[in-house]
Amino acid sequence: MEYVTLSNGIKMPILGYGVYQVTKDECERCVLDALKAGYRSLDTAQSYFNEEEVGAAIEKSGVPREDIFLTTKVWLEYYGYDACKRSVEESLHKMKTDYIDLMLLHQPFADYYGAWRALEDMYEEGVLRAIGISNFYSDRLVDIASFSRIAPMVNQIETHPYNQQTEAKKWMDKYHVQHEAWAPFGEGRNGLFNDPALVEIGAKYGKTAAQVMLRWHIQRNTVVIPKSTHYDRMVQNIDVFDFTLAEEDMDRIACLDKKQSSFFSHSDPNMVEWFVKMVEERKHRHRSENEKKNW
Repeated sequence: MEYVTLSNGIKMPILGYGVYQVTKDECERCVLDALKAGYRSLDTAQSYFNEEEVGAAIEKSGVPREDIFLTTKVWLEYYGYDACKRSVEESLHKMKTDYIDLMLLHQPFADYYGAWRALEDMYEEGVLRAIGISNFYSDRLVDIASFSRIAPMVNQIETHPYNQQTEAKKWMDKYHVQHEAWAPFGEGRNGLFNDPALVEIGAKYGKTAAQVMLRWHIQRNTVVIPKSTHYDRMVQNIDVFDFTLAEEDMDRIACLDKKQSSFFSHSDPNMVEWFVKMVEERKHRHRSENEKKNW
Protein backbone atom coordinates (compact mmCIF):
# COMPACT_ATOMS: atom_id res chain seq x y z
CA MET A 1 0.00 0.00 0.00
CA GLU A 2 1.11 3.53 -0.73
CA TYR A 3 0.25 6.47 1.53
CA VAL A 4 -0.24 10.21 1.36
CA THR A 5 0.71 12.49 4.23
CA LEU A 6 -1.94 15.01 5.21
CA SER A 7 -1.07 18.58 6.17
CA ASN A 8 -1.10 17.65 9.87
CA GLY A 9 1.35 14.76 9.36
CA ILE A 10 -1.24 11.96 9.48
CA LYS A 11 -0.64 9.18 6.94
CA MET A 12 -3.64 8.04 4.88
CA PRO A 13 -3.75 5.03 2.51
CA ILE A 14 -3.95 6.27 -1.07
CA LEU A 15 -6.46 3.51 -1.90
CA GLY A 16 -9.43 2.55 0.23
CA TYR A 17 -12.84 0.91 0.07
CA GLY A 18 -16.00 3.01 -0.25
CA VAL A 19 -19.47 1.87 0.81
CA TYR A 20 -21.64 4.42 -1.00
CA GLN A 21 -24.79 2.65 -2.28
CA VAL A 22 -23.87 -0.54 -0.43
CA THR A 23 -27.11 -1.62 1.26
CA LYS A 24 -27.41 -2.26 4.99
CA ASP A 25 -28.03 -5.94 4.21
CA GLU A 26 -24.77 -6.29 2.27
CA CYS A 27 -22.52 -3.78 3.97
CA GLU A 28 -21.14 -5.86 6.83
CA ARG A 29 -20.24 -8.72 4.48
CA CYS A 30 -18.69 -6.35 1.95
CA VAL A 31 -16.52 -4.58 4.52
CA LEU A 32 -15.36 -7.93 5.92
CA ASP A 33 -14.46 -8.99 2.37
CA ALA A 34 -12.62 -5.72 1.76
CA LEU A 35 -10.58 -6.11 4.95
CA LYS A 36 -9.83 -9.72 3.96
CA ALA A 37 -8.66 -8.49 0.54
CA GLY A 38 -6.18 -6.16 2.25
CA TYR A 39 -7.96 -2.80 2.39
CA ARG A 40 -7.17 -0.76 5.49
CA SER A 41 -9.04 2.43 4.63
CA LEU A 42 -12.86 2.53 4.78
CA ASP A 43 -15.10 5.40 3.64
CA THR A 44 -18.72 5.75 4.78
CA ALA A 45 -21.09 8.62 5.65
CA GLN A 46 -24.05 9.42 7.86
CA SER A 47 -26.20 9.73 4.74
CA TYR A 48 -25.28 6.21 3.54
CA PHE A 49 -27.16 4.73 6.53
CA ASN A 50 -24.60 1.95 6.98
CA GLU A 51 -22.21 3.25 9.65
CA GLU A 52 -23.43 0.59 12.12
CA GLU A 53 -22.68 -2.18 9.64
CA VAL A 54 -19.20 -0.78 8.99
CA GLY A 55 -18.54 -0.72 12.73
CA ALA A 56 -19.83 -4.27 13.17
CA ALA A 57 -17.56 -5.52 10.39
CA ILE A 58 -14.51 -3.84 11.90
CA GLU A 59 -15.32 -5.43 15.26
CA LYS A 60 -15.76 -8.91 13.73
CA SER A 61 -12.78 -8.71 11.39
CA GLY A 62 -10.08 -9.11 14.02
CA VAL A 63 -8.11 -6.30 12.35
CA PRO A 64 -6.86 -3.94 15.08
CA ARG A 65 -8.73 -0.63 15.04
CA GLU A 66 -5.44 1.29 14.88
CA ASP A 67 -4.62 -0.43 11.58
CA ILE A 68 -7.77 0.94 9.93
CA PHE A 69 -8.16 4.46 8.56
CA LEU A 70 -11.86 5.21 9.04
CA THR A 71 -13.64 8.07 7.24
CA THR A 72 -17.22 9.23 7.61
CA LYS A 73 -19.09 12.43 6.77
CA VAL A 74 -21.52 14.83 8.48
CA TRP A 75 -24.76 15.27 6.57
CA LEU A 76 -26.44 18.63 5.89
CA GLU A 77 -29.23 17.93 8.31
CA TYR A 78 -26.69 18.09 11.16
CA TYR A 79 -24.89 21.30 10.22
CA GLY A 80 -24.48 24.02 12.80
CA TYR A 81 -22.22 23.73 15.83
CA ASP A 82 -24.32 21.78 18.34
CA ALA A 83 -26.06 19.50 15.84
CA CYS A 84 -22.73 18.62 14.22
CA LYS A 85 -21.14 17.66 17.54
CA ARG A 86 -24.10 15.45 18.42
CA SER A 87 -23.98 13.78 15.01
CA VAL A 88 -20.27 13.00 15.35
CA GLU A 89 -20.91 11.47 18.76
CA GLU A 90 -23.68 9.36 17.22
CA SER A 91 -21.34 8.21 14.43
CA LEU A 92 -18.78 7.20 17.06
CA HIS A 93 -21.45 5.20 18.87
CA LYS A 94 -22.72 3.51 15.71
CA MET A 95 -19.24 2.47 14.60
CA LYS A 96 -18.20 1.39 18.12
CA THR A 97 -15.06 3.50 18.15
CA ASP A 98 -13.74 6.31 20.32
CA TYR A 99 -12.11 8.20 17.44
CA ILE A 100 -12.53 8.77 13.70
CA ASP A 101 -9.51 9.11 11.44
CA LEU A 102 -11.12 11.54 9.01
CA MET A 103 -14.41 13.41 9.33
CA LEU A 104 -15.68 15.36 6.34
CA LEU A 105 -18.47 17.87 5.84
CA HIS A 106 -20.44 16.17 3.08
CA GLN A 107 -21.89 19.14 1.16
CA PRO A 108 -21.07 22.88 0.80
CA PHE A 109 -24.47 24.22 1.84
CA ALA A 110 -26.35 25.42 4.96
CA ASP A 111 -24.39 26.33 8.12
CA TYR A 112 -21.17 24.60 7.19
CA TYR A 113 -19.15 27.18 9.13
CA GLY A 114 -20.91 26.29 12.37
CA ALA A 115 -20.35 22.60 11.62
CA TRP A 116 -16.71 23.25 10.78
CA ARG A 117 -16.11 24.95 14.14
CA ALA A 118 -17.46 21.83 15.82
CA LEU A 119 -15.06 19.65 13.83
CA GLU A 120 -12.17 21.97 14.72
CA ASP A 121 -12.94 21.60 18.43
CA MET A 122 -13.31 17.82 18.22
CA TYR A 123 -10.07 17.63 16.25
CA GLU A 124 -8.26 19.57 18.97
CA GLU A 125 -9.82 17.24 21.56
CA GLY A 126 -8.35 14.24 19.70
CA VAL A 127 -11.71 12.68 18.81
CA LEU A 128 -10.99 13.33 15.12
CA ARG A 129 -7.49 12.68 13.77
CA ALA A 130 -8.12 14.74 10.62
CA ILE A 131 -10.93 16.90 9.27
CA GLY A 132 -11.92 17.88 5.75
CA ILE A 133 -14.65 18.66 3.27
CA SER A 134 -16.45 17.04 0.37
CA ASN A 135 -17.93 18.54 -2.80
CA PHE A 136 -16.49 21.98 -2.08
CA TYR A 137 -15.68 23.75 -5.34
CA SER A 138 -12.51 25.83 -5.51
CA ASP A 139 -14.12 29.13 -4.42
CA ARG A 140 -15.59 27.57 -1.29
CA LEU A 141 -12.39 25.65 -0.66
CA VAL A 142 -10.38 28.90 -0.63
CA ASP A 143 -13.07 30.51 1.53
CA ILE A 144 -13.05 27.92 4.30
CA ALA A 145 -9.27 27.38 4.12
CA SER A 146 -8.69 31.11 4.52
CA PHE A 147 -11.22 32.06 7.19
CA SER A 148 -11.11 29.04 9.50
CA ARG A 149 -8.92 28.37 12.49
CA ILE A 150 -7.86 25.05 10.97
CA ALA A 151 -7.77 24.55 7.21
CA PRO A 152 -9.32 21.39 5.71
CA MET A 153 -6.88 18.53 5.24
CA VAL A 154 -8.88 16.70 2.53
CA ASN A 155 -11.41 17.60 -0.16
CA GLN A 156 -13.33 14.67 -1.63
CA ILE A 157 -14.80 15.52 -5.04
CA GLU A 158 -16.00 13.76 -8.17
CA THR A 159 -12.86 12.85 -10.14
CA HIS A 160 -12.32 10.39 -12.99
CA PRO A 161 -10.81 10.43 -16.50
CA TYR A 162 -13.87 12.20 -17.96
CA ASN A 163 -13.83 14.86 -15.21
CA GLN A 164 -10.23 15.24 -14.12
CA GLN A 165 -10.57 18.36 -11.94
CA THR A 166 -7.20 19.75 -13.01
CA GLU A 167 -8.09 23.32 -11.99
CA ALA A 168 -9.55 22.21 -8.65
CA LYS A 169 -6.44 20.15 -7.99
CA LYS A 170 -4.25 23.23 -8.50
CA TRP A 171 -6.16 25.07 -5.77
CA MET A 172 -6.06 22.07 -3.44
CA ASP A 173 -2.31 21.80 -3.91
CA LYS A 174 -1.88 25.54 -3.27
CA TYR A 175 -3.73 25.28 0.06
CA HIS A 176 -2.15 21.93 1.02
CA VAL A 177 -5.48 20.10 0.87
CA GLN A 178 -5.32 16.43 -0.15
CA HIS A 179 -7.35 15.60 -3.26
CA GLU A 180 -9.61 12.56 -2.82
CA ALA A 181 -11.81 11.15 -5.59
CA TRP A 182 -15.35 9.94 -5.27
CA ALA A 183 -16.67 8.01 -8.26
CA PRO A 184 -13.09 7.23 -9.40
CA PHE A 185 -14.61 5.16 -12.23
CA GLY A 186 -17.33 7.73 -12.96
CA GLU A 187 -19.70 4.86 -12.09
CA GLY A 188 -19.01 3.65 -15.62
CA ARG A 189 -21.17 6.39 -17.11
CA ASN A 190 -20.74 7.36 -20.76
CA GLY A 191 -19.03 4.04 -21.47
CA LEU A 192 -15.95 4.85 -19.39
CA PHE A 193 -15.03 1.20 -18.69
CA ASN A 194 -14.99 0.54 -22.44
CA ASP A 195 -13.14 3.67 -23.49
CA PRO A 196 -10.74 2.51 -26.26
CA ALA A 197 -7.78 4.42 -24.84
CA LEU A 198 -8.17 2.91 -21.37
CA VAL A 199 -8.71 -0.60 -22.76
CA GLU A 200 -5.64 -0.33 -25.01
CA ILE A 201 -3.46 1.04 -22.22
CA GLY A 202 -4.67 -1.78 -19.97
CA ALA A 203 -3.76 -4.42 -22.55
CA LYS A 204 -0.23 -3.00 -22.66
CA TYR A 205 0.25 -3.75 -18.95
CA GLY A 206 -1.97 -6.82 -18.65
CA LYS A 207 -4.49 -4.81 -16.62
CA THR A 208 -8.16 -3.87 -16.92
CA ALA A 209 -9.45 -0.39 -17.76
CA ALA A 210 -10.55 -0.10 -14.12
CA GLN A 211 -7.04 -0.85 -12.87
CA VAL A 212 -5.62 1.69 -15.33
CA MET A 213 -7.98 4.34 -13.93
CA LEU A 214 -6.97 3.61 -10.35
CA ARG A 215 -3.28 3.70 -11.25
CA TRP A 216 -3.84 7.02 -13.05
CA HIS A 217 -5.41 8.49 -9.90
CA ILE A 218 -2.58 7.22 -7.72
CA GLN A 219 0.11 8.67 -9.99
CA ARG A 220 -1.68 12.04 -9.75
CA ASN A 221 -1.40 11.70 -5.93
CA THR A 222 -5.18 11.45 -5.63
CA VAL A 223 -6.71 9.23 -2.94
CA VAL A 224 -9.24 6.76 -4.37
CA ILE A 225 -12.07 4.79 -2.73
CA PRO A 226 -13.47 2.33 -5.32
CA LYS A 227 -16.58 0.42 -4.37
CA SER A 228 -17.57 -3.11 -5.35
CA THR A 229 -19.79 -5.73 -3.76
CA HIS A 230 -17.83 -8.56 -5.45
CA TYR A 231 -14.78 -9.98 -3.70
CA ASP A 232 -12.89 -10.75 -6.91
CA ARG A 233 -13.23 -7.14 -8.05
CA MET A 234 -12.15 -5.88 -4.64
CA VAL A 235 -8.97 -7.94 -5.07
CA GLN A 236 -8.53 -6.66 -8.61
CA ASN A 237 -8.98 -3.03 -7.54
CA ILE A 238 -6.26 -3.24 -4.92
CA ASP A 239 -3.86 -4.98 -7.34
CA VAL A 240 -2.53 -1.74 -8.83
CA PHE A 241 0.82 -1.30 -7.11
CA ASP A 242 2.86 -3.59 -9.36
CA PHE A 243 2.96 -1.36 -12.44
CA THR A 244 3.49 2.26 -13.40
CA LEU A 245 1.84 4.08 -16.29
CA ALA A 246 4.34 5.58 -18.71
CA GLU A 247 4.27 9.34 -19.26
CA GLU A 248 2.76 8.93 -22.73
CA ASP A 249 -0.09 6.88 -21.21
CA MET A 250 -0.73 9.53 -18.58
CA ASP A 251 -0.78 12.14 -21.36
CA ARG A 252 -3.21 10.05 -23.39
CA ILE A 253 -5.58 9.77 -20.43
CA ALA A 254 -5.28 13.53 -19.86
CA CYS A 255 -6.78 14.01 -23.32
CA LEU A 256 -9.98 12.21 -22.24
CA ASP A 257 -11.03 15.06 -19.94
CA LYS A 258 -14.49 16.41 -20.82
CA LYS A 259 -14.16 19.00 -18.02
CA GLN A 260 -17.70 18.46 -16.80
CA SER A 261 -19.51 16.38 -14.22
CA SER A 262 -20.97 13.02 -15.17
CA PHE A 263 -23.60 13.56 -12.47
CA PHE A 264 -24.60 17.13 -11.53
CA SER A 265 -23.23 20.53 -10.58
CA HIS A 266 -23.24 21.77 -7.00
CA SER A 267 -23.36 25.33 -8.36
CA ASP A 268 -26.66 24.71 -10.17
CA PRO A 269 -29.49 26.45 -8.22
CA ASN A 270 -31.87 23.64 -9.18
CA MET A 271 -29.49 21.16 -7.58
CA VAL A 272 -29.28 23.24 -4.42
CA GLU A 273 -33.09 23.25 -4.24
CA TRP A 274 -33.02 19.46 -4.63
CA PHE A 275 -30.74 19.17 -1.59
CA VAL A 276 -33.02 21.51 0.40
CA LYS A 277 -36.05 19.39 -0.51
CA MET A 278 -34.27 16.18 0.47
CA VAL A 279 -33.28 17.58 3.86
CA GLU A 280 -36.85 18.75 4.53
CA GLU A 281 -38.29 15.38 3.51
CA ARG A 282 -35.89 13.56 5.84
CA LYS A 283 -36.76 15.88 8.74
CA HIS A 284 -40.45 15.23 8.15
CA ARG A 285 -39.85 11.47 8.03
CA HIS A 286 -37.85 11.55 11.26
CA ARG A 287 -40.58 13.54 13.01
CA SER A 288 -43.20 11.04 11.85
CA GLU A 289 -41.11 8.11 13.05
CA ASN A 290 -40.55 9.71 16.45
CA GLU A 291 -44.27 10.42 16.80
CA LYS A 292 -45.08 6.78 16.10
CA LYS A 293 -42.53 5.65 18.71
CA ASN A 294 -44.09 7.95 21.32
CA TRP A 295 -47.67 7.00 20.46
